[in-house]
Amino acid sequence: MLRLSLEALQIVDAIDRRGSFSAAGKELHRVPSTISYTVGKLEADLGVQVFERRGPHVELTPAGRELLKEGRYLLKAAHDLEQRVRRVASGWETELGIGIDSMFAALALAPAVRDFYAVAQQTRLRIVRETLSGTWEALLERRVDLLIGAPGDGPAGGGYVAEAMGALSFVFVVAPGHPLAGAEGPLGRAELQRHRAVVVADSARRIAPRTVGLLLGQDALTVPTMRDKLDYQLAGLGFGFLPEPCARAAIARGLLVEKQVEEPKPDETFYLAWRAGEGGAALRWWSERMRAPGVFAGLSAHLPGYAGA
Repeated sequence: MLRLSLEALQIVDAIDRRGSFSAAGKELHRVPSTISYTVGKLEADLGVQVFERRGPHVELTPAGRELLKEGRYLLKAAHDLEQRVRRVASGWETELGIGIDSMFAALALAPAVRDFYAVAQQTRLRIVRETLSGTWEALLERRVDLLIGAPGDGPAGGGYVAEAMGALSFVFVVAPGHPLAGAEGPLGRAELQRHRAVVVADSARRIAPRTVGLLLGQDALTVPTMRDKLDYQLAGLGFGFLPEPCARAAIARGLLVEKQVEEPKPDETFYLAWRAGEGGAALRWWSERMRAPGVFAGLSAHLPGYAGA
């Protein structure tokens, strides 16, 4: 049988913060005799002294400090559990995990986050950035509940709902000082093979990762995000395709040079996706908000280096 109660922990916590039994009683709306009785019973049940009494003031003993240190975690967990139970009863999820491809800035979701908190403060939001196939893997492995801006078609096997949000064109670019900057005509495989590509690492851990714009056996510099890819291409350390909005901004400033290639990269479609048959009020709110006109344009306006809207 447990000798420790949440009520006793709450009283010990209040005494420690307020410095006396009487001050704790005022905070908890309990008479001092109830406070004293609860502490005395706790000490008797545990067989340890929790407080050193020094007149009207008290201090925790070493055993009492350890009790309260761990007890505060229990109090917080109990409070969180109460809140979660209420949230489940109301139909709102206790937490919603949102996955966004690393091409886009998480800050692009700030207006939606602000509006969401105005109507659903009871649901915790967790924003996760993944890359390429890693976004889809995060959804299927239940690390997130909703994908925003997931690139390309999802993996075979189903189990999810996906809706196209929009598409982006890509431009092949190099720095003005790169050896390919002065090459004539469309660049073919043979010419590209002799130079280094800059590629973004796929964050997938289990499903097959995607490799975009890389030739078989080609030297590659792999970086974690599209921001890093842009930076390394600006530094002249490799070539590659960049989303047209951020590429055009760099080209206009003379920082990059567009080159024609024999095998251009097709437009990439980005998706809104969630697991089939699931979802509470928070997921419905977000899926509806992400379908609104202009949402994908807002994501695109936060591409690295883009000086657009």
